[in-house]
Amino acid sequence: MPEAERVAATEWWARLRRRLSVLGGHMEKLERYLESNFAVPPKNPSEEAQRRWREAVGAIVKNRRRRFRMVPDLDRRSEDKAKVRSAQEKIRVAIYVNQAAIIFSDGVKKKEYQLTEDIMKAGFSINPDELASITSKHDLKALKMHGGVDGISQKVRSAFDHGICASDLDTRQNIYGVNRYAEKPSRSFWMFVWDALQDITLIILMVCALLSAVVGLASEGWPKGMYDGLGIILSILLVVTVTAASDYKQSLQFKELDNEKKKIFIHVTRDGYRQKISIYDLVVGDIVHLAIGDQVPADGLYIHGYSLLIDESSLSGESDPVYVSQDKPFILAGTKVQDGSAKMIVTAVGMRTEWGRLMSTLSEGGEDETPLQVKLNGVATIIGKIGLVFAALTFLVLLVRFLIEKGMTVGLFKWYSTDALTIVNYFATAVTIIVVAVPEGLPLAVTLSLAFAMKKLMNDKALVRHLSACETMGSAGTICTDKTGTLTTNHMVVDKIWIAEVTKSVTSNNSLEDLNSVVFSSTLSLLLQGIFENTSAEVVKEKDGKQTILGTPTERAILEFGLILEGDHDAEDRTCTKVKVEPFNSVKKQMAVLVTLPSGKSRWFCKGASEIILQMCDLVIDGDGNGIPLSEGRRKDILGTINFFASDALRTLCLAYKEVEDIDENAVSPTSGFTLVAIFGIKDPVRPGVKDAVKTCMSAGITVRMVTGDNINTAKAIAKECGILTAHGIAIEGPQFRSKSPDEMRALIPKIQVMARSLPLDKHTLVKNLRGMFHEVVAVTGDGTNDAPALHEADIGLAMGIAGTEVAKESADVIVLDDNFSTIINVARWGRAVYINIQKFVQFQLTVNIVALVINFVSACITGSAPLTAVQLLWVNMIMDTLGALALATEPPNDEMMMRPPVRRGESFITKVMWRNIMGQSLYQLVVLGVLMFGGEKLLNIKGADSKSIINTLIFNSFVFCQVYCLSGCASKVNFLH
Repeated sequence: MPEAERVAATEWWARLRRRLSVLGGHMEKLERYLESNFAVPPKNPSEEAQRRWREAVGAIVKNRRRRFRMVPDLDRRSEDKAKVRSAQEKIRVAIYVNQAAIIFSDGVKKKEYQLTEDIMKAGFSINPDELASITSKHDLKALKMHGGVDGISQKVRSAFDHGICASDLDTRQNIYGVNRYAEKPSRSFWMFVWDALQDITLIILMVCALLSAVVGLASEGWPKGMYDGLGIILSILLVVTVTAASDYKQSLQFKELDNEKKKIFIHVTRDGYRQKISIYDLVVGDIVHLAIGDQVPADGLYIHGYSLLIDESSLSGESDPVYVSQDKPFILAGTKVQDGSAKMIVTAVGMRTEWGRLMSTLSEGGEDETPLQVKLNGVATIIGKIGLVFAALTFLVLLVRFLIEKGMTVGLFKWYSTDALTIVNYFATAVTIIVVAVPEGLPLAVTLSLAFAMKKLMNDKALVRHLSACETMGSAGTICTDKTGTLTTNHMVVDKIWIAEVTKSVTSNNSLEDLNSVVFSSTLSLLLQGIFENTSAEVVKEKDGKQTILGTPTERAILEFGLILEGDHDAEDRTCTKVKVEPFNSVKKQMAVLVTLPSGKSRWFCKGASEIILQMCDLVIDGDGNGIPLSEGRRKDILGTINFFASDALRTLCLAYKEVEDIDENAVSPTSGFTLVAIFGIKDPVRPGVKDAVKTCMSAGITVRMVTGDNINTAKAIAKECGILTAHGIAIEGPQFRSKSPDEMRALIPKIQVMARSLPLDKHTLVKNLRGMFHEVVAVTGDGTNDAPALHEADIGLAMGIAGTEVAKESADVIVLDDNFSTIINVARWGRAVYINIQKFVQFQLTVNIVALVINFVSACITGSAPLTAVQLLWVNMIMDTLGALALATEPPNDEMMMRPPVRRGESFITKVMWRNIMGQSLYQLVVLGVLMFGGEKLLNIKGADSKSIINTLIFNSFVFCQVYCLSGCASKVNFLH
């Protein structure tokens, strides 16, 4: 190569690098601007951050009604909060002040309730409003007047053991109401059409079209004079119809998903058997079974239960839980069961409850906007401002050139109707440039993509409660998962048992008979007594007469084992009286019950985590059925048995008892002096597909950590089987983890793959440190009430749909309906698809914007006319905003997406590769269209009076086909974006 050419080439490359450097600087400024004005956290954004980006959008919005349709109204939300506070204050007055008023109201005349003919004809003996007021006002005096809870049950024709008759449902709903509160009707299709017509640019174009039609008719006559104006109006109607249809379809999808979120089921006794029904089918008189984590579905009266604590903060604002008993039997709808269990009889439903009245007054304030929606609102604002400048300049250039040419030919004092038509068309073209340039479809495309993903995930057993979760899950770098029910099947059976210093496999009838032959009858009776008395599971009769066991999988497995083993051992194990029950507690990791025996003695039974129960024991039942001291040697042997069970991937539980002299209902279960009876080894197999799912996570750059309350050896065995615990990772116990200092945690946390014997607080601490110290995007699973803080703290909280409590589900962002770990990976897959699809759409739309703006502006400056007319630009806008979004934003995920690392916090949404693609594609299109514009007639040998129209038509078609190729290019490869 000659020296001169080499120097020229070097200078050209230097200029290119400088320009690229300038472009990179502008990109960094753009990112900084978006970060400072359009950044909101994925969960719980502050009101200040939400208001900041709304103000930053300013007036560059064509249609506020449509663009902010999926964004909450902050002022209305504040009004709703004020309504809730006011209602809580009224409820507090009703509950506390009213109680004092009732005590001193003997001489005050009370409101009289009449029994109408309909009520008496239906066989009921109490007025619906009177029944509702007894519970809502905590009116003990009125309750006693009606014969207490027993009297109320008779007056509403219900029985504690039998419940109501299902045949009475319609009658009860007619008299006492349905368990629904008044909701606003859904929006019709025509309301979305009206929203689409609120676009200020379309309104201006309609005015221009009418002016064009009027002037055209005056100057060119019918029908030629109508072509331009009618063409614009028809294009606007087409755009409005397609836009409204797309928005209406989205609203139906969100409505369907919203209905799924509201589906809550509760256990009731009806027709003498236990069944699971929707809370919306609940009626007055139903006998409802409440357990820890349940949301109370209706107002009711306590029948009986154990240690029932109710959290009334959502209704009354009081943070202290309320202890409910037969002395204080009132339970209100909307409250939550914090501890214990109970049966209650429903006394009021729907709009007769305080909760129903409160919910009906609140507006549907909308869901918090997602980070992508906000960021793309920022991008749309920036491009909109640029488009506004280009549109104004285009109109000015066209107008000035027209005036100059007119002044040089006929003079500025002679005006014709055609001149007015020309200026109107210029103005319409400028306004249409704004239509195309302001990419209102960007933030709405996120909504479309999320709605599509949420619908597909619903079919795949994942219910997304919050829009942002679906988006954020694609960036998850860590998943902290439970073991039981998520990695395992949750179908538990007792596989081995250690009793009377003997270890036996109990998976067959023969082995059970062998156990009967080697263990004393008195020891087996004690074992069965501990199983049947100290359990939260129960045997219930189903509709077909068959018996089934209800309860947690662990409790069901042990009770089922006890029923099989029971045989002839029923002397005293079923004749005890329960005095006090302490339900299972994830902090203590045990449950206990105090019973009185037929002989008059009292006995505590305790069951729970093996190591914890073993520490509480001083004695152990030997082979002769006697209690002998638990020496260090025996203790070491028993620990060896526990570890042997755990290493075989069995969940271990110990059962122990203690005789006590004094009975005190308020006493807490002892922490020492117990006698060890048995150790259960419970098998819970790993779910099929979990190992492959974990492998997929690793290839996708997602770290899976198991956090469980089980024995560390059980956890390690399961983690190795799943592929979670590797040679480079460590397993740690909760007590050891929480004893570490922050600096020690910083060094330790990256290596942790298994955390066993953990408390809910340990899970919360791990999640908090992963997010704070390491800036990870963290997803966490949970099912219990105590998991709510960790679910709330995580970027994505995943609650279990089967094993999860209502409290956990309410705190979660996604509900995994089948409790399967593979479903969680599917959520991550769709999250990545949403992110990548939106990137594709942004790349496509920015390319179209740049080309449309530049080609019209350059043509206006050089030729004095715009090759793309208002009708053509409206058509392009429809392709961009609606059809382009449908094509790109709804693309399903593929395996390639899970072969690269997740997008980390703070990474640019519009990547350098995307900018390269946008600039390259725009340059290519501008060259093609420029050649046609300035040399098309000569190149294609087009002559005649209509040559200009032919060339403009060719330019428009070429422009459209360029967008089609650009669209297919955006949709083809993920790697083109990164």
